[in-house]
Amino acid sequence: MSKRIFQIVAIAALSTAASLPAVAGDMNNALGGALGGVAGAALGGAVGGSTGSVIGGAVGGGAGGAVTSNRRERTGAIIGGALGGGAGTAAGNAMGGRTGGLVGAALGGGAGSALGGNMSRSNSYADDYARGYRPDKRHHKHRHYD
Repeated sequence: MSKRIFQIVAIAALSTAASLPAVAGDMNNALGGALGGVAGAALGGAVGGSTGSVIGGAVGGGAGGAVTSNRRERTGAIIGGALGGGAGTAAGNAMGGRTGGLVGAALGGGAGSALGGNMSRSNSYADDYARGYRPDKRHHKHRHYD
């Protein structure tokens, strides 16, 4: 049984890695969300069947996105990984059974985590700009000595 799960995880990871450049340039978040989604869906499926795999895919996708993201990306990567992992697992279960659920968890968790992290990072920089922080401006302290 564990050999079969390893094969499924390997196929899901390879298919995710092949499709990621089209989705987002944020490879770390995508890989973390994909691996977390697959692991969560496999564990959840073993414990709680189809419903457990969907919940596990969501939790795993969010956790994988959280581990691999930086401060500016973290919130978006968690939310995107969780939504993508759960939705991908549910869609995969409906179309291809347990194996389809694992592949869906990888694709959904990876894509959601990458997209969410990218959006969160962009919003963070936009907030900095709106607050007046300009990294290209030099801030000089004018000191007057007697």
